[in-house]
Amino acid sequence: MLRALTGALRLPRPWRPLQTRSCASDGAAGDPEIQVRVLAGPDQGITEILMNRPSARNALGNVLVRELLEALARLREDQQVRVLLFRSGVKGVFCAGADLKEREQMSEAEVGIFVQRLRGLMNEIAAFPAPTIAAMDGFALGGGLELALACDLRVAASSAVMGLIETTRGLLPGAGGTQRLPRCLGVALAKELIFTGRRLSGAQAQALGLVNHTVPQNEEGNAAYHRARALAQEILPQAPIAVRLGKVAIDRGMDVDIASGMAIEGICYAQNIPTQDRLEGMAAFREKRPPRFVGK
Repeated sequence: MLRALTGALRLPRPWRPLQTRSCASDGAAGDPEIQVRVLAGPDQGITEILMNRPSARNALGNVLVRELLEALARLREDQQVRVLLFRSGVKGVFCAGADLKEREQMSEAEVGIFVQRLRGLMNEIAAFPAPTIAAMDGFALGGGLELALACDLRVAASSAVMGLIETTRGLLPGAGGTQRLPRCLGVALAKELIFTGRRLSGAQAQALGLVNHTVPQNEEGNAAYHRARALAQEILPQAPIAVRLGKVAIDRGMDVDIASGMAIEGICYAQNIPTQDRLEGMAAFREKRPPRFVGK
């Protein structure tokens, strides 16, 4: 078992850093529905995925899902990405969920295929090697909340509205919500929220532990984004390999018994021992100076 785990927990190989760019799908008409932004200066190491589909309140349609998957495929092996931040370019909304108008035009077979792709998208977000943060400055409903749940950390504006409302539409969460919400809130509370389709404010979500931080909304409508970026800045100075391995240890350990989880932690710890960053951390502690981590 340990040998299999060791192979599964290897870090991705280094890759060339991406430049700031849009991520339109080949042949897609109009403007791209997402943009990838690589920040610089004091924010170097933070990459943003900006959802920008104002006509449909960032609803998860075929094009948006395809562009997100393409962006994640390019970003996941880029070692320059230390934090990946999901945000909205549409004021008042993070993501309104699945595009039900588009879905009405699909056959049953096409709906099944699309839901599988949507579930695959959430799994790709959850498995992204660097920490991920969702900045919810507005409505995050259904699949929009499922996208945020797939992220490691969540920040919400006090005026944000979120909920797994699928049962109010004759549906049930189909992109991981029935699995991730219980892990976040516990089984009984997750059942209550899914069964009732209840909507929560940002403050209510923080009280339940659904989001890490809630902030008062500002006039520009981007208070959660600014708090999420500040949170990302707290992660940036830390040893990137240790952070990534810590994420692996937590995520993989949550799905197994405590003994297996301890074995996973041990494998991750062993992978971190020979890194330059561990030696730098020890030297910085000894010399009473801030460490200079390079991700090697």
